[in-house]
Amino acid sequence: MVTDAPAAGQLRPVGPTPAASAALRSPTMAVPAEPTVVLRKGRERSLLRRHPWVFGGAVQHVTGDPAPGDTVLVVAADGRALARAAYSPSSQIVARAWTFDTEEQVDAAFVAGRVTAAAARRAHLGGRTDAMRLVFAESDGLPGVIADRYGPWVVVELTSAGADRWRDALSAALAALPGVAGVYERSDVAVREREGLARRVGVLRGPEPPERITVTEDGRRYEVDVRAGHKTGFYLDQRDNRTTVARLAAGRRVLDAFAYTGGFSVAAYAGGAAEVTTVDSSGPALAAAAANLAANGFPVDRLVEADAFAELRRRRALHEEFDLVVVDPPKLANRADQVDKASRAYKDANLQAFRLLSPGGMLVTFSCSGAVDDALFQKIVFGAALDAGRDAWIVAKLGQAEDHPIALTYPEAAYLKGLIVRVG
Repeated sequence: MVTDAPAAGQLRPVGPTPAASAALRSPTMAVPAEPTVVLRKGRERSLLRRHPWVFGGAVQHVTGDPAPGDTVLVVAADGRALARAAYSPSSQIVARAWTFDTEEQVDAAFVAGRVTAAAARRAHLGGRTDAMRLVFAESDGLPGVIADRYGPWVVVELTSAGADRWRDALSAALAALPGVAGVYERSDVAVREREGLARRVGVLRGPEPPERITVTEDGRRYEVDVRAGHKTGFYLDQRDNRTTVARLAAGRRVLDAFAYTGGFSVAAYAGGAAEVTTVDSSGPALAAAAANLAANGFPVDRLVEADAFAELRRRRALHEEFDLVVVDPPKLANRADQVDKASRAYKDANLQAFRLLSPGGMLVTFSCSGAVDDALFQKIVFGAALDAGRDAWIVAKLGQAEDHPIALTYPEAAYLKGLIVRVG
């Protein structure tokens, strides 16, 4: 916990563990001219490897009086300058690095440059879709910043104190991108509370976005609700996997479980599926799925409003079979202490899916829980196949679309994992 705010220039402890009191009271210690986070001895290794996070336990003390979101200099215990970072005293992650070039100034021009560069790296996707992630937080050098484009609209989600501090500069840079009509904020996620931030939703630039925005993806049409839909309105990270499902679906009977607004259902029909059953527990989501199917000229007579776990078991009891089953549940584990419960749920869903597959059928299964790693997810699916009494082979491993890149220095960016499994 942070102590009562001291006068400017004094030292103060930060984060979940207190700093050493003797160091804090040292009368001879030089105070840098700018707010500075000083690390404990030996705790600079991750920053030297260019990982952007500084946890509270790594901090010896803070000089100056930085406010949440202010830029601070991060230095090693021996005084070496390591990074310029956004300060967040309410979070376990006390600082998030903007840049490892300590001579680089973090200002509106810096923010605009990062936004422009990130958008340019996605420009080639314009031939496939007009819906894409423009900025992917730490992977694009903008910690806590998510920006998704839906046609002429950009939706931003700001999840850190530093991102919140630069809201105006970020929205201005996004609004300046070619073809952008408006910027809308969807910072309504619980993680903001860990940063000491209130949730925010509303227009940042331009007019209010329409109730539905129609976007295209590999020839398929989807209607997106950016004001109230999940995440920023659509699961852009599944773009390539939807196209994979389209390729697999030709002539098959398909079950799309946890379907949300029917992204995989539309893709399956587009690929030539014989029939598609779409299951989700949300009536509004199914209504959106019906609209998406109809917009593409596909049938809307096999939509089922039901808990997907229960519906999979019910159909198994009826001895139904499908040639292709897609299992894409919402995030089931936000933290490490939720992994055991999530693992049981993932196993249940996949067990029932295996039991519903016809001989030679295919399971396409996902986890978007970052706390569940690739090895554990594969182990869960293996256990489900074993308990279902099915011989099974992994045909391919799947991940998030390329506009959700994983910086090698920031492996936490990898969260979406999937498997294509063929049964005997």
